[in-house]
Amino acid sequence: MATTRGKAKPSGSEAAKRRAPDGKVEAVSISSEKGMKKTPVPFADFECEQGIKGDAHFGKDIRQVSLLGLESIEKMRQKGLNAVPGDFGENVTLAGIEIHTLPLGTKIRLGSTVLLELTQIGKECVERCAIYDQIGDCVMPREGVFARVLTGGRVRAGDDAFVIPGG
Repeated sequence: MATTRGKAKPSGSEAAKRRAPDGKVEAVSISSEKGMKKTPVPFADFECEQGIKGDAHFGKDIRQVSLLGLESIEKMRQKGLNAVPGDFGENVTLAGIEIHTLPLGTKIRLGSTVLLELTQIGKECVERCAIYDQIGDCVMPREGVFARVLTGGRVRAGDDAFVIPGG
């Protein structure tokens, strides 16, 4: 806890624990292979500077965890795609946060302990995916977000999500 003129001032993470959440974890998904749809799981264990245990992207990289807003999936549903969380290869589907509009370096707290730092917005697709072939568009290259794990822990669907002001 930082101090300001003798008074305790809560850190960004501590302050987030006392305010209303910015959104919710809609789903947590993993896959043992890269470039595949991910399967929703009841919970996932996040490890500091590694990612999600059991996921193909686990390891030291700036793209340890991928996130996508439920609102982005809804856009694709409106175009006729029968999509569910994990279909775009995202590990975490968030509801209520336009995650792709946040600046790099922004921190996101999931549940009571996991802290992520946004490291990349969008991605370049080497090949067109099955979703693009089906409807002529894919949202992940524009609105998918990647993060690294600063603090590990367990995340479940339904957990609160907080944007930490000031990164």
